[in-house]
Amino acid sequence: MSHQTGIQASGDVKDTFARARYGQYRILKIVIENEQLVVGSSRQPAESWEKDYESFVLPLLEDKQPCYVLYRLDSQNAQGYEWIFIAWSPDHSHVRQKMLYAATRATLKKEFGGGHIKDEVFGTTKDDVSLNGYRKYLISQSSPAPLTAAEEELRQIKINEVQVEVGVDTKHQTLQGVAFPLAKEAIQALEKLKNKRLNYVQLQIDIKNETIVLASTLHTELKDLPNRIPKDSARYHFFLYKHSHEGDYLESIVFIYSMPGYMCSIRERMLYSSCKSPLLEMVERQLWMQIIRKIEIDNGDELTPDFLYEEVHPKHHAHKQNFAKPKGPAGKRGIRRLIRGPADSETPTD
Repeated sequence: MSHQTGIQASGDVKDTFARARYGQYRILKIVIENEQLVVGSSRQPAESWEKDYESFVLPLLEDKQPCYVLYRLDSQNAQGYEWIFIAWSPDHSHVRQKMLYAATRATLKKEFGGGHIKDEVFGTTKDDVSLNGYRKYLISQSSPAPLTAAEEELRQIKINEVQVEVGVDTKHQTLQGVAFPLAKEAIQALEKLKNKRLNYVQLQIDIKNETIVLASTLHTELKDLPNRIPKDSARYHFFLYKHSHEGDYLESIVFIYSMPGYMCSIRERMLYSSCKSPLLEMVERQLWMQIIRKIEIDNGDELTPDFLYEEVHPKHHAHKQNFAKPKGPAGKRGIRRLIRGPADSETPTD
């Protein structure tokens, strides 16, 4: 590390570091002079580390000159007091100085002892290394890294797979999301749909009141269904699908979850995704509604008669006939091997 620049710590710096590790100093300013690391300034503690910070650190920072600052906290680890290592490199300093200090930073850390350094902060302005700047640094370090597109998609899949026991009058907080209760009018409409007194029920989330409420019960024919799908907001739809299949007349309840992609806010997408599985579980287990098919779409134009029919009655692949072993040639089947006992005199027959 030191071979990058040839800069070494002076004997005075090594002695000062030894005393500092035992808590004698609150702050040390280290600079490069005559190709050596030397102590530019030092101070002993006055009050707590937070009260000392601004008045100790900021006055040592020059507008055009890089330096290193070691600032002692009041906490300790197994090796002794913990320190903040500040690498100060102001924008207006000479490029050669910036490069020299950047290349020598590892040398200083090695000489001081990396186990004593709790946090390492880099600053080009005083705001970066002020007490407030240090606190922002701590927050940024503790925050989770942003998700990649693949991680976000996986997270959404996990949310969609949530299965939670939920009541009609309660809201449950889960690890993956929030299951909102159904409003009374929504429950009554779903009961009518189950009893075939309605053929369409649309539900929406009242985000402010954290409730799933009734949005529409308009009589809906199959040709009308695409027009019931909002283009700018998510919805839950329950549709009584009347149709014929293989000569039989059927009336089947289909659940449709419409989510018009990025036309909705992130919060809305997350809430609808999170509430979907608990809603279906409550409807199927507590209202005893049989849902024949669950469909997710992002556009009402997808709901053509052929699409819905194929979703409810997916085509099965024709059964593949097993390979038939060809029959042998007619006539003799060849010489049959027989095992005779000594007393056998007649030729066995089939």
